[in-house]
Amino acid sequence: MSGSRTVIRGGLVITAADEMPADVLIEDGRVVAVAAHGGDYAAGWTADRTIDATDLYVVPGGVDAHTHMELPFGGTSASDTFETGTRAAAWGGTTTIVDFAVQTKGQALREGLDAWHAKAAGNCAVDYAFHMILSDVNDSSLKEMDLLVEEGLTSFKLFMAYPGVFYSDDGQILRAMQRSAGNGGLIMMHAENGIAIDVLVQQALAAGRTDPRYHGEVRKALLEAEATHRAIQLARVAGAPLYVVHVSAQEAVQELAAARDMGLDVFGETCPQYLFLSTDNLAEPDFEGAKYVCSTPLRPREHQAALWRGLRTNDLQVVSTDHCPFCFAGQKELGRGDFSKIPNGLPGVENRMDLLHQAVVEGHISRRRWIEIACATPARMFGLYPKKGTIAPGADADIVLYDPRAEQTLSARTHHMNVDYSAYEGKRITGRVVTVLSRGETVIDRQRFTGRAGHGAYVPRDTCQYLD
Repeated sequence: MSGSRTVIRGGLVITAADEMPADVLIEDGRVVAVAAHGGDYAAGWTADRTIDATDLYVVPGGVDAHTHMELPFGGTSASDTFETGTRAAAWGGTTTIVDFAVQTKGQALREGLDAWHAKAAGNCAVDYAFHMILSDVNDSSLKEMDLLVEEGLTSFKLFMAYPGVFYSDDGQILRAMQRSAGNGGLIMMHAENGIAIDVLVQQALAAGRTDPRYHGEVRKALLEAEATHRAIQLARVAGAPLYVVHVSAQEAVQELAAARDMGLDVFGETCPQYLFLSTDNLAEPDFEGAKYVCSTPLRPREHQAALWRGLRTNDLQVVSTDHCPFCFAGQKELGRGDFSKIPNGLPGVENRMDLLHQAVVEGHISRRRWIEIACATPARMFGLYPKKGTIAPGADADIVLYDPRAEQTLSARTHHMNVDYSAYEGKRITGRVVTVLSRGETVIDRQRFTGRAGHGAYVPRDTCQYLD
């Protein structure tokens, strides 16, 4: 692409800050100018290629800060590879993912990170970065955190859930938080009381309650709220910022709101599944509910209003997918007769931008808020802004042309994720990705995939940009 110039003309450019009819000039994979459409300045631009964006939105590529490609879980692995998952992301208008490298207990952080680099290198259709899952907090892994932050891996995920797998106790969590307070890293927390949940799981199974819907009943909203509260207090003791992942319960939102009202550096993420799905899905008959097993679990429908309100009031700042797909056939079915053996995770990396645009159509959020929660804030939260998450001079030319009037029906028959069902099967939505540029290179061209494995580059990150 060296020396090439592209102009996108005639669209409505929408960022988190502005909406304006404007033309965009791209050179060598970066945005070099944005100017009012029809003005003399933009009219004088020459380019090798002109893209007509008449009647379309021109928005930044989505930043999905929570994906799990090829994640080993429960004796199987997430069904999307970095190649299939990033291709599906591109189809859905997402041009950067931040995936989770996993430290195995007894091993160094570096070994886990190297393993994930090996999975992703040369295989991604769009750009990618990593967070680090800490499974084993000890003197040596704490020291390694400092080195990783210096290298541009600036966020670390801990689990209050999954005893015996990823779980850390309060002392380990406190030590990791203290370390991040010193090195500028951001602790991401899976906030559920896993010790108490395990008791409820065993009691449910002993009583013969084995169907998928009991996954939601034992992982109680109060145990999400309790863990969220505890994580906030530990972060206060450590003097560290905190980012709570996949918030699903009204009571947990209240804990975040209270902390933020005190001026604490506490942030919250939710996911489309909590905004659009509910325990009604978990209760679908004939084991169909297994398709919707994820943790934190889907909640009763009345929790959705609190999540939408949190997104409007900025008590929740980010919508990511927690994309972790397992096929119904052969993977989700591992839990027939025992809900605790159903692999936890939903597919969604391809659907996020569209579902959040549907939220604009339905009046839950504004167009600029759509871009804020899906592009700009995740980029700022994880040290990628303004390279990612906006359309401005100097930014990477990660740009989506979006048709706000096109209608589509979400279905496994037409999606590009490597999974045999859609969590949103048959859902009709308004809005569709037309064309996607990644660093100026067309990866979706008028709804044709023109990208390639290996175009996507690893992106080192700065520290959280809300802590300056």
